[in-house]
Amino acid sequence: MLDKRMTEDEVVAQLHDGMTLGIGGWASRRKPMSLVRAIARSKLRDLTLVSYAGPDVGLLCALGKVKKVIFAFASLDSIALEPHFRVARQSGAIDVEEYDEGMLQWGLYAASMRLPFLPLRSGLGSDVVGRTSRVRTVRSPYDDGEELVAMPALQLDAAIIHMHRADRGGNGQCLGPDPYFDNLFCMAAKRRFMSCERLVETPAFAREGSIHTLCINRMMVDGVVEAPFGAHFTECPPDYARDEAFQRLYAGTAKSAAALAQFVERFVLPARAEAYRKAVEAR
Repeated sequence: MLDKRMTEDEVVAQLHDGMTLGIGGWASRRKPMSLVRAIARSKLRDLTLVSYAGPDVGLLCALGKVKKVIFAFASLDSIALEPHFRVARQSGAIDVEEYDEGMLQWGLYAASMRLPFLPLRSGLGSDVVGRTSRVRTVRSPYDDGEELVAMPALQLDAAIIHMHRADRGGNGQCLGPDPYFDNLFCMAAKRRFMSCERLVETPAFAREGSIHTLCINRMMVDGVVEAPFGAHFTECPPDYARDEAFQRLYAGTAKSAAALAQFVERFVLPARAEAYRKAVEAR
């Protein structure tokens, strides 16, 4: 196997202004936050983010990195609405393209199969069809003649995800309760980067979990970053739970520019994992 090990900064060096970036995880669950912080430290701008959104989207919106968000929700789970996303949307700082959860999944699925769209029933009877400019309906060519939503493919320039374990070749293992749609993010993207809690030798996967936990294969991944604590402050069970106290600290920074600036200085600017963890422990 090719050795695909990289650092966060090496991943960011392969990204560019104006690209469409998919971010795996779900709300405040197993988000690739070490990679998100690296993007936050960079000069990247005008990004279009595709995400089941949480603090990944919120932080990048707060720091002026985002032009548009394609999403199904923007939540911190225990805090219903992502506060920095709220500020960005209410102020008109970003464009948005909103779908329901099933439509977003189907858009990624269509892109993963290199199809222009996929038909589905989700969204019928809702304002999504009338208010989202890219959405069309199609009629079944068969005897049923059913009208369906034609969900457009959500093609990604790049995707970032976080797994519990990975090997240097790009195989990834999810040990948590839900793989979400990280595989679809990878398959919908031209370039794919995976951070992980721990790099292991390939045979060690069998000691961690069943074959069903191996949801990312090396053909889906171009770079692997070992990032212990890399999903913090989002949850990454069984390795660690969501840091609710830190999440409240983060959410509070949406109330003032000074609070956000202090948060960035303490928790975003430290580039090394050890420095970040010490800052979190010392808060």
